Amino acid sequence: MFTTRPTLQGTFGMVSSTHWLASQSAMAVLESGGNAYDAAVAAGFVLHVVEPHLNGPAGEVPIVLAPAGGEVRVLCGQGVAPAGATIEHYRGLGLDLVPGTGPLAAAVPGAFDAWMLLLRDHGTKSLADVLKYAIGYAEHGHAPVERVGETVETVRGLFEEEWTSSAEVYLPGGKAPRAGELFRNPALAATWKRLLTEVSGAGDREAEIEAAREVWRTGFIAEALVRQAGRPTKDTSGERHTGTLTAADLASWSASYEAPATYDWNGWTLCKAGPWSQGPVLLQQLALLPPELPRYGSAEYVHLLVEGCKLAMADREAWYGDAAEVPLDELLSEEYNAARRALVGDTASYELRPGGPGGRVPRLSAHARVVATDDPGSHPMGAGEPTVAKSPLSPVPGEPDVAAHGGTRGDTCHLDVVDRWGNMVAATPSGGWLQSNPVVPELGFPLGTRLQMTWLDEGLPNSLTPGRRPRTTLTPSLALRDGVPVMAFGTPGGDQQDQWQLHFFLAVALRPRVRGGLDLQGAVDAPNWHNDGFPGSFYPRGMRPGSVTVESRTPAEVVAELRRRGHDVTVGDAWSEGRLCAVARDPETGVLSAAANPRGMQGYAVGR
Repeated sequence: MFTTRPTLQGTFGMVSSTHWLASQSAMAVLESGGNAYDAAVAAGFVLHVVEPHLNGPAGEVPIVLAPAGGEVRVLCGQGVAPAGATIEHYRGLGLDLVPGTGPLAAAVPGAFDAWMLLLRDHGTKSLADVLKYAIGYAEHGHAPVERVGETVETVRGLFEEEWTSSAEVYLPGGKAPRAGELFRNPALAATWKRLLTEVSGAGDREAEIEAAREVWRTGFIAEALVRQAGRPTKDTSGERHTGTLTAADLASWSASYEAPATYDWNGWTLCKAGPWSQGPVLLQQLALLPPELPRYGSAEYVHLLVEGCKLAMADREAWYGDAAEVPLDELLSEEYNAARRALVGDTASYELRPGGPGGRVPRLSAHARVVATDDPGSHPMGAGEPTVAKSPLSPVPGEPDVAAHGGTRGDTCHLDVVDRWGNMVAATPSGGWLQSNPVVPELGFPLGTRLQMTWLDEGLPNSLTPGRRPRTTLTPSLALRDGVPVMAFGTPGGDQQDQWQLHFFLAVALRPRVRGGLDLQGAVDAPNWHNDGFPGSFYPRGMRPGSVTVESRTPAEVVAELRRRGHDVTVGDAWSEGRLCAVARDPETGVLSAAANPRGMQGYAVGR
């Protein structure tokens, strides 16, 4: 079939990410003798520089890794709620939702420490070796993608009037970053250079990395982050608030390893982060599939996947979170899913229908049933990740404009690497967007806003709870075939991530192979879709019952049949749904492959 570019194949190494500079930086690390984990860390820090509207060092990153010959592990780079982030505190401020921007929404930053642990435990390169690419682009400049400048323009007024430290970085001389012109972040470059100077005498490679972790947690970086959290900041509530992050919060948290959540399907095993993320939604969607699937791409096929997604997402809302024990085994059991599968009829459901695993009674926040309006400020993605991978200025229905008081959506990045030794990694960095919080003047990057995904209701699995992780939408994937790691993949896109990834995975699993390998690029390029028939994870948390958004490349007869079945179908642009990246390895031949998303024209795969 026709694809926008080939599925790359080789034997040395493959990288796919959402920005070509990150991909090529990772490839340079592989070429210099580094492994997949060295390459991933270098790419992660480059993404902070070249996609600052999509992620930053004080954001978060879940990582799924499969060391050659070892066990698949999840590295959790999702920080927890600070000790002072209690429901009582936020309610006392007159809030019924955590704001979508500002320091009240900031969890303990998680990304930096996760990258450090990955480098320390699985990498081979020094900290200076992997940071030099990010430092170079921050200090000497890079030509930004158009969306950086577009995003800055959406918050220009806020930056100029309130978040002046952000204006200093992103509106130098009053001018937003422009494609084709070099954009620099000298404060960020100075931060990393000072970090390297401070740890240079610590000892060997691992000692330097440990010293860097301490500087982040207790040194000049920690001090600057805490100062910023204490500054009154205007947020999406329209008021100025200070945050709850303290020096003790930073000093006491570290990234950690855990076993993945898994599900076996037709000889494949899918590995995801646990239910502190939305990762098991992909597993539940697979568990809900009947033994025989309708024809790939048909209206019946799309209908089946949309309706299964609604059921899985309803369960996510009722049961997922770090503040409670999650009955994941029951949610993935055959008995439970057989009963849930029977709820899928021939027409679209407009209801939110969580199940009751083990006879439990689901309980939802009242806000979980709020229907979104056409008011951009009340859109479910108003201050979070977008429904489609398009410009923030796009008028396409269902996309938010800038919310009142500066709320605008951020998105996410993704990267996958596989090396010649068979090491494989998938990571989804996000948070700490330039539009999430003011830039910390001394550091060149802002705090994150992941606490907006928690509820201010007592007793829910995802209630705001000190020391607990907010349930994140970030959800990288790693797939095994007959028990052997063969594919790493993922996408930006908030609540859409495990929808788009399911469609991609099934396209790989169900369609013919190409050149003897998996048709990764064909699966990336295939027309994609999503629905919003469940509570959005981002402020202000609304949903759009019955909605389905499809690309205009979807056959007209499929759209007509979906509408006949009662779906409220929006036809978006031809290339607007999904931003997938993927790498793979054939364990029999050792052939590596990679593909990247053409939508948005910045994702790129490289390799040889």
